Amino acid sequence: MCGIVGYIGNKKTQDVLLNGLKDLEYRGYDSAGIALLEQDNIEVCKAVGKVDNLRNELKKINNKNYKIGIGHTRWATHGKPTYENAHPHLGEYSYVVHNGIIENYKQIKEELLKDGHIFISQTDTEVIVHLFENYNNKLNNIKEAFKKTIKKLKGAYSILLITKEHKNKIFFFKSGSPLIVAKGKEKGEVLFSSTDSPLIGLSNDVVYLEDEVGGIASSKGIEFFNDNYKWSTLPTSKESAQKDGFDFFMEKEIYEQSDVSNDCMIGRLQDDEILFDEIDSNILEDINEIKLCACGTSYHAALASSYLFERLSKIRTSVEIASEFRYKKPLLSKQTLFIVVSQSGETADSLEALKMAKKEGLKTLVICNANNSSMTRLANISILARAGIEKGVASTKAFSTQTIVLWMISLYFAKIKNNISKEKLAEEIQTLRQVPKALIVNNTIHEKIKRLSKRYLHGHGFFFIGRDIFFPLALEGALKLKEISYLHAEGYPAGEMKHGPIALVDSELFTIALMPQNLLYDKIKSNVEELSARDSTICTISPLNFDLSDDFIKTQKAKHYMLEFFEMLVVLQLLSLEIAIRLKNDVDMPRNLAKSVTVE
Repeated sequence: MCGIVGYIGNKKTQDVLLNGLKDLEYRGYDSAGIALLEQDNIEVCKAVGKVDNLRNELKKINNKNYKIGIGHTRWATHGKPTYENAHPHLGEYSYVVHNGIIENYKQIKEELLKDGHIFISQTDTEVIVHLFENYNNKLNNIKEAFKKTIKKLKGAYSILLITKEHKNKIFFFKSGSPLIVAKGKEKGEVLFSSTDSPLIGLSNDVVYLEDEVGGIASSKGIEFFNDNYKWSTLPTSKESAQKDGFDFFMEKEIYEQSDVSNDCMIGRLQDDEILFDEIDSNILEDINEIKLCACGTSYHAALASSYLFERLSKIRTSVEIASEFRYKKPLLSKQTLFIVVSQSGETADSLEALKMAKKEGLKTLVICNANNSSMTRLANISILARAGIEKGVASTKAFSTQTIVLWMISLYFAKIKNNISKEKLAEEIQTLRQVPKALIVNNTIHEKIKRLSKRYLHGHGFFFIGRDIFFPLALEGALKLKEISYLHAEGYPAGEMKHGPIALVDSELFTIALMPQNLLYDKIKSNVEELSARDSTICTISPLNFDLSDDFIKTQKAKHYMLEFFEMLVVLQLLSLEIAIRLKNDVDMPRNLAKSVTVE
């Protein structure tokens, strides 16, 4: 999930681009860079890490006023976060910035290598600028060369390209990844951005590009390649722009899960295997156990993944709550791989648990959403979840991306241990590819949840129940409701209902039952029938109709239980959101909570 910006005009282009990149930094901060064009001179400046590092590097270069520039802030996908892999990428006389993935880059790269092109990065992006120049060298027609380039590319991407061959123009195209083109307030100004926020105050009129729309911009105007575009008015508030029209950041982040799940898998999900550049293939040497450690929502992601590690990797796996682990005087073995899961990478209890494991000589791995955090610096191996900045205190997209990363790691380990067949691995990879679709918010379901939410504002509590991997999902559903609605909720393994908790059941006790078709459906059906017989108000979430439901949220039928898992996750998040909204609570900043818990 990278961010791109572009500018044509008389303002100081460096400043416009830097300010824009700062607004987009939540989309990626592994590296940043800009390319500035003035006549025959292209000045390029790049830096690893955050945009402030780029700002410091820019102080060292020519301070003249360039008229055209493009910029980029990166989440590393193809290739590690290095200077060479930072955008913009260059050919002989052109530069490109790119958001997304070029699926056929290997094939294109092989063809270009045969034509004598030299590559210096590990990225898929670099093929774009070389392909463009390859066509232009043959056609001697910039516009046609750009059109042939975008026709050749496959994948989801947006592009800005500048070239010395046309010193006053930016070439642009959008296919799957967001891109906005805007008229500046001053005559001859044109701006580009991945989102609204960098454009606020600089423009009023924008085009939110549709897929397969591109063109050429200059100070004389904007030429679109087809008529599939319309001008819109830009929001005037940066905060409303950052919310992309949603009322709450949490709601926006629920809707973002489909996109960030795709970002999470880019470069890691191959045709027939899982790849993690961060992990050495000998990581499991002398390892016979995995211990996962986390707090809160991250604990639920870890607990869910423990089912996958044992089921797929066939490695004994245990899960620890970090605040308890620190004080239990745990028996630690060097044959244990210690995995810590954290959104911020600063959670005090998890950080101290990581230090304990390091001190005892265990191999350590961190799943984190924040690069350069304390945990990523301390662990032997760090893997980024790539969820982007999460402003809502109640975590949503961090949970989904953590779970996906852990699922991929379980498959990666299964392959290393030779504990999975080619057929089973292919099935799991194909299922992973369908997860972004499962995480798309169904508007019909969202509207139904809005209507249903008014029934769940009273009573004396909620039971969220599920079996197997849907038990951690039930825990997460209950936690979300508690965090933002302040209503009492408990997550339980459905089979444990009869061992005590069922004593609480009456008509004022709400049961939210997760009933996947593909995993222990008949078992949980029996558990829900027991609750219904004792007059609990039942809300079932399932692709199969259930006659005893008081309320029924119908999910799509799927071939794999993990696709049901992620669709039900969205339903639970929306249910908590809509109940909290009806109760007029501050959804994004619930009482008593903080985003990063850096105290014991």
